[in-house]
Amino acid sequence: MFKTIKNAWSIPDLRKKILFTLLIIVIFRIGSVIPVPFLNMDALAHVMNNAAGSGVDDTLVGYLNTLSGGAFSNATIFAMGITPYINSSIIMQLLCVAIPPLERLSKEGEEGRKKIAAITRYVTVGLGLIQGTAYYFFLKNTYDTQAPASGDWTPTNLPLAKYTSGFSMWFAAFVIIFVFTAGTALIMWLGEQINKNGIGNGISILLFAGIVARLPYTVNLLGEYWKLGAQGSTQYYVLVPLFVVLFLAVIWFITFMQDAERRIPIQYAKRVVGRKMYGGQSTHLPIKVTLGGVMPIIFASSILSIPSTIQMFVQPKEGFWKSFLDAFSTRGWLYAVLYFVLILAFAYFYTTIQYNPIEMANNLKQNNGTIPGIRPGRPTADFIAKILSRITLIGALFLSVIALLPILYSDATQMYGLSMGGTSVIIIVGVALDTAKQLESQMMMRHYKGFLD
Repeated sequence: MFKTIKNAWSIPDLRKKILFTLLIIVIFRIGSVIPVPFLNMDALAHVMNNAAGSGVDDTLVGYLNTLSGGAFSNATIFAMGITPYINSSIIMQLLCVAIPPLERLSKEGEEGRKKIAAITRYVTVGLGLIQGTAYYFFLKNTYDTQAPASGDWTPTNLPLAKYTSGFSMWFAAFVIIFVFTAGTALIMWLGEQINKNGIGNGISILLFAGIVARLPYTVNLLGEYWKLGAQGSTQYYVLVPLFVVLFLAVIWFITFMQDAERRIPIQYAKRVVGRKMYGGQSTHLPIKVTLGGVMPIIFASSILSIPSTIQMFVQPKEGFWKSFLDAFSTRGWLYAVLYFVLILAFAYFYTTIQYNPIEMANNLKQNNGTIPGIRPGRPTADFIAKILSRITLIGALFLSVIALLPILYSDATQMYGLSMGGTSVIIIVGVALDTAKQLESQMMMRHYKGFLD
């Protein structure tokens, strides 16, 4: 991959695209450290540290903080990250399958895709507004729970300033929520600029940049555990290197599975048109093992993080609801079982909406293609469906292992707070591989002969 980047750098046109992409990433990181108005950053840091001690990294807040590169916990203008756009894209993909007018619109070529993209932008802004409002009320709830009994404002322990007039408080709320929403729209625009003038998928690149920005935090945390070893907890002298070895092994495993595929042999019949003979060649139909990519993990983790996030907002002290919400903690067996089941379910669901065996069989029949030993038509569709089912199971088990390994490792070693989970690693490796492939394809289009030497 590094050799590919080096060779691409020597081409002036690609060098400009790489520099433009790096410029957008720098802008994204700058926006991730600029705080919104009307917040006390020292008090906010105190609140987030207390939340982290209570397990905030196990909730949707910790999940959003990882994807935004730490911007969420610092309440910066890019605090919402790219998550609203991802959720909007997922929603639109599902609606294009469930709603016939949207399905027809998605099949109308370039114009249809532009309309779908425009709707996706509007949905993104709406989700950013909802998410920003929820974050504001989280801060306000923190104010209500930490305010002194007298109601006096103490700048050292409250993230939101206290105002004497209701108008000032409403104005502050409007500004904070508006800035969060505007940051979401700006991130979406930056991603589209990468698509037009840069290298790779813009949204994926920004997601990649946000996750990589959390690497120093993980390295620093590993250093803290190593210091605990020097203080007498000698088990960390083994557990910290073991984490590094497992991390590298997971990267290799993900890289291997990203390129793994099942190839179904296809034979095209010979046919004579005029004086020429067409067809007769043998080829294959590739089916990737990881058909849904990281989407099943994102779906499953988003659903399972809801109870723990509700617990952080509501903070029940005792009773049925506290016991019920505690049961969904990531440190419990119920969470691991549900996580495994949901990943399997969403893997099959995503494969179902992405691949249609009947349509694939009809396309082969129309082009005089057959699978050796399988009759055209319904038998071919059943054969492809069986292959898809088996491949999806293998891919879902792979995703489950990658997703559950950090949880099981943390429970076994008591090393909590490590932000490099399975989802993050899959996204990092997948984006890196896809970007390298795009560089290679663009060099091939420019007839560059040296990148494979």
